[in-house]
Amino acid sequence: MNVTFYGHACFSVSIAGKTILFDPFITPNPAAASIDIEQLNPDFVLLSHGHEDHVADAEQILKQSGATLISNFEIVSWFQQKGIENAHPMNHGGKIQLPFCTIKYVNAVHSSVLPDGSYGGNPGGFVIESEEGSFYYSGDTALTYDMKLIGEFHKIDWAALCIGDNFTMGYEDAAIAADWAGAKNILGLHYDTFPPIAIDHATAREHFESKGLSLFLPAVGESIEI
Repeated sequence: MNVTFYGHACFSVSIAGKTILFDPFITPNPAAASIDIEQLNPDFVLLSHGHEDHVADAEQILKQSGATLISNFEIVSWFQQKGIENAHPMNHGGKIQLPFCTIKYVNAVHSSVLPDGSYGGNPGGFVIESEEGSFYYSGDTALTYDMKLIGEFHKIDWAALCIGDNFTMGYEDAAIAADWAGAKNILGLHYDTFPPIAIDHATAREHFESKGLSLFLPAVGESIEI
């Protein structure tokens, strides 16, 4: 699958000619200054939870692209009040079938509040399954035994996992999460953006390699095949 990293926890995946964009936090992120969000025209925008560092650019991108928003019920309702019409609400354990993939909303252990202080519902992650491959996006989360269920009931080709520690699991726990979910290739997310989540890249890669796993840390704006 072709994956483009936009900094922090924002990335896009191309499947069957469609583009899914996750958790757009670009314009407030100095590391993503080279990204022009006016050029982003995804078909779907998926939001894992309501924190500003995951939804900051969602409204503009949704309105300019006409993309369909997929998130939990509370987040979808909040954006509908802002004039977002193309939207599909979900909740934990539920899945939807799109023409090119299945999307399941799964558990995450974190907090969630929208930028204006509104209740953001419970945070989550996503399992995306398609004929071109399947992957798990953890969202912001602690290590949780629920990740074992993903490995037991889904065949995951790769995973996008938070690795920055402090606010989420660090790379040590993320390696355990990858093993439980059954993913050998991991896109690292939610690191280096703020001082508390800065990591040593070489140490993180070495830790994953010691577990027989591959950790990808692309540059902002870089596209890779996973």
